[in-house]
Amino acid sequence: MSEGMSRASAEIVIENIIREISRECAARGHAASDSLVAFMVKAVILDPRNGFNVDRTLTKQDVQKLEGLCLDKLMEECSPSLDTIKMQMYFNMNYTSRREFLEEIHRLGESRLGVVSREITDSRGKTWEELHALYNKIITYIQLRSGIDSPADDSAVREAAGSTSLFSIKASRAKTESTVVHIFLTSRPVVPAALQSVFPQTELGAFMVLLKRDKEQQLKELCMLVTGIRLFNKAGRRSGEEADLSELMPAVLTVALPVTAHSVEKELKASQTLAWKYTAVLESLTECDGPPAGRDVPVVLLKQALYNVRQHEAFLKMLLSDACVCAEHVETLQAELSSHMKLLRETVQSKMAVPTAKVFPLFKSISKLWSGLQDEGELLNVLSNIALNLQPFVASQAKIFSEAPLDVLLEASKVKTDEQRMAESSDERIVPAEMPTQQWLLPETTAGFCQLPLQYNAVCGHTLASRDGLLLPGNPHIGVLHHEEKFYVFSSKEAALKFAAGPGAFVTEVAEKAKQFPELIRLLELHQQFSRVSPYSEILLGETSPVKPVTKCESGTQTDVHPAGTGVVQSYEWNEWALRRKAIQLADLRSKVTHSAQTDLSHMRRDGATQTWLPKDAACQSKRDGGSSVPKPQVYLSGLRGQRDGRVVRTNLTRSVDE
Repeated sequence: MSEGMSRASAEIVIENIIREISRECAARGHAASDSLVAFMVKAVILDPRNGFNVDRTLTKQDVQKLEGLCLDKLMEECSPSLDTIKMQMYFNMNYTSRREFLEEIHRLGESRLGVVSREITDSRGKTWEELHALYNKIITYIQLRSGIDSPADDSAVREAAGSTSLFSIKASRAKTESTVVHIFLTSRPVVPAALQSVFPQTELGAFMVLLKRDKEQQLKELCMLVTGIRLFNKAGRRSGEEADLSELMPAVLTVALPVTAHSVEKELKASQTLAWKYTAVLESLTECDGPPAGRDVPVVLLKQALYNVRQHEAFLKMLLSDACVCAEHVETLQAELSSHMKLLRETVQSKMAVPTAKVFPLFKSISKLWSGLQDEGELLNVLSNIALNLQPFVASQAKIFSEAPLDVLLEASKVKTDEQRMAESSDERIVPAEMPTQQWLLPETTAGFCQLPLQYNAVCGHTLASRDGLLLPGNPHIGVLHHEEKFYVFSSKEAALKFAAGPGAFVTEVAEKAKQFPELIRLLELHQQFSRVSPYSEILLGETSPVKPVTKCESGTQTDVHPAGTGVVQSYEWNEWALRRKAIQLADLRSKVTHSAQTDLSHMRRDGATQTWLPKDAACQSKRDGGSSVPKPQVYLSGLRGQRDGRVVRTNLTRSVDE
């Protein structure tokens, strides 16, 4: 591929190759997404064993060969490497940050309510039946938005609509037309009539004349008030006892909270156990330079299986971390909900009338906390679904290496956990004086040591390069090598010193391993390194993962605004007419006299002086006044009334101007 090829032609070539491979996969009964095909095209081109030269243009034979190799890899059955790549593609397409997850949940919720909301805001009902139907739609909207009960539940509808009520609202209008509303508590502990209390059907007329934007805003406020009142009434059915928050939790949160973290932890432990076993087998094989005599051990498949479960472990750790954050937010929201319920109970307890200005904000706060709990439940459901959908991508390695064959491969090998490996190397520590040419970071001397963006996803780069792709976790407490704005960790002090003696060679060797096993690009976070391999790297997909920023120290400086004088003469005037006016004023002042006066009462006060210019009378005339007059016409008609056959006589009464 020549560097002179234009980007447009390169895009056309890549798109044609991807389209042809996708069409052939579909013809063979295997669905493959464009992102998966594009990543596989890049992986095949980068693999040096395939013989492609990234510095020259692909010929027709090269394109045919590329398509054939990609199809062979995409059609592989029971391939841990292909499953790992598919797992990475699925996770990249479905996982995002917590903020974006919540934004998507809110967007889906608004779109689900959009039809009902438009029917309400666009309604132009006038008859009683039409207004009654509109009121029922408002009830349905509130039921759907609050999520407390199903709209199909008749008792819930009556509770929201209001046949009987724990609250009754009394409104009176003063002469100034300002509404004063109080809530009166009744002694009947029955189902609440929230909406009927807050928004009776008689108010539909005023609602109909509002603008669409105002209608939508009022609907949201009504929903918040009704939800808060219903939640408070549910909490108040225990005869004054403290409300059990478990009864107030959203159904989606009640189901997802105890299950999500437990299921993810269970899958994580299973993947970690497999990863430790695969690591022990490969570690024993690389120590003795190959499999034992007389035994055919699939080393390549073992490495692919190790990469597969390590990637699954990394994704599950991210999901578990998000689930723990959700649990912390749930605890915070529950504590706030309990305090708001207590405050609201103290506000309305043993009082005949409570101003709505005090209780309505509390109802809205309770509704917002309830919505926050719903969001956490929906987010936990999303995380649980992602973890569940990751399971098929680890099935191939489990099928190839079942428990019995894997135990045979282990033989006398000792399976070590990552924590045990960390403990074994915890006593080793790099002394910077041993290799002063390199910069070493230690936990005692580095601020923010735990937040360093470690290269290779905290995997030992020396072991990866020297032991044929073996993944061993690095121990940062040994010492972190800071080389070319990157941070490297190692599994032992010996590995750290060997890597530091020639970092460039090891970095190149790791890149070569990633070309042979493309799943390592995502697993080891090597996107930035491979983005500069060929001019097609930005066109090929599969590089959407963000590169972690390099940690830098903050520094600042401050200088004077103007350390040297500007040399501007403030009295300079470029306009000669302005100078002339100033000269006339100064000359005029020479002929002026200053007057002062002093009395017995003012002789101890400060002197005061004033100066004025004598007014000058001036007049001018620029035009002459003139005028003319015309006679005013005046006519009198006689004989218009009293005579049917009379003759009308017209008399001219206009007088001359001279008279």
